[in-house]
Amino acid sequence: MSRLILSQERGPIQPALANAVRNNPSRLIAMLCAFAALLLTTAASAQITVNSKTGAVTNDTNGKAMSTVDRRFQQITPTNVPLTKGELDARGRQGLIRTMQAEQGFAMRPFPRGHKGLVLAANGKLEPAGEAYVSMVTSEGLSAKPGDRLVVTDVKIERARIVFDLNGGPDAKHRFLRHVQVGTGPMMNPVVQGDGQEPVGSRLTLTFQSHVPELTGPEVKSLLAPLISFDVKTPVQAFTDTLPAKLKDAILGHHVLVGMSTDMVLFAKGAPDNKSREMDGQMPFEEWIYGKPPNEVDFVRINGNRVIRVEVAKMGEDPVIFNKDEVEGLMRTDGTPLEAGKTVRVAKEGDVERDPNKEAAAPPPSLRNPGETLPSDDPKNRVGVMKPVQFPKPKQDPQPGENPDGVPDSSQTAGSQPAAGGPPATTPADASQPAAPTSGAKPQMLQSAGPTLTSPTP
Repeated sequence: MSRLILSQERGPIQPALANAVRNNPSRLIAMLCAFAALLLTTAASAQITVNSKTGAVTNDTNGKAMSTVDRRFQQITPTNVPLTKGELDARGRQGLIRTMQAEQGFAMRPFPRGHKGLVLAANGKLEPAGEAYVSMVTSEGLSAKPGDRLVVTDVKIERARIVFDLNGGPDAKHRFLRHVQVGTGPMMNPVVQGDGQEPVGSRLTLTFQSHVPELTGPEVKSLLAPLISFDVKTPVQAFTDTLPAKLKDAILGHHVLVGMSTDMVLFAKGAPDNKSREMDGQMPFEEWIYGKPPNEVDFVRINGNRVIRVEVAKMGEDPVIFNKDEVEGLMRTDGTPLEAGKTVRVAKEGDVERDPNKEAAAPPPSLRNPGETLPSDDPKNRVGVMKPVQFPKPKQDPQPGENPDGVPDSSQTAGSQPAAGGPPATTPADASQPAAPTSGAKPQMLQSAGPTLTSPTP
């Protein structure tokens, strides 16, 4: 709808128009046509459309997108993880919570604070995105930067969504009870004692259409891959995976480009050997110095959080100065979605549904290496089922005076009888006992405390 507003005040143009109408009407018509064409051209050149959801800025005259939003706040490419139609049962719910609880990963996007947090649809879009995403981070504050470590501290599974609290969550503990006090008279005591610490975590909600389907831990991680990477990485790898290829190669190659942030410089070169603060007119800056002569020395000039100048000095050569921004064009996008990942693989682990008519049962867990055999696998070495172990009954030692009838013990009788066909056994000489009788001598009586015994006749 267009509206023409006419001014009530008379200006110098009105007498001129009146004279033109009286003198030459055709001239007036030509002037009006030229003025209308000028208005249309100005209006067409000024028509710019901003998509608040995707962050894309488009010029309506030619349909070409304009680069205004950082690519880290752009819309993601939806994942393609196959989901079942069955609803998640109690067993799967407990297994999913057990798998995701205390899981660690790396942030692929900026995570804002705030009670609502980010909302990601399963195999769908991210909300918010674009300018709304930037506004949330600006208003609520930043909880984690791309490349920072995230820890899943709480998992809540509801009807059609799964809520993940990261790094402690965005809400304070006992958010309502800590405002309640109980007491009588002027003595009031709070119900819950607060620790006074401000929560610095974030929240991520994974939504589904009607209900939460049957999911495993690896499938949930694949759905969250555009925002959180659960792969094993170093901090440098986790940070560079969120950047364009050219910028990633520069950081891994330990090169500093104009336009880099201080985090990029620290990942690329580490802490500087020396720092100095100076003024260039009315602009303050920091000079980060890397290296010492006779080696190469790099002077990195930083204003705010960005590199504005890089000077490389070598022995015997003129210093090379770089002041053209090379990162601004890489970090901004034309409104096209940012790829979440080239390859997304779903690993089937844990409780996996198997068709007993078509698939064999999963083997039990084992510590064997692939192809390793044990001696028990050989059928020749197999023994039957182990029976209960039977221990021998303990034998009591003979007591003195146990045989009152004069019958010698079996052990003594066996020890005193000679072997068959051999010479008679002789006892060793003992000074406390009388000598054995010689052949042809009469037997002698032996006295002892016990019954009287006679020596046998040889």
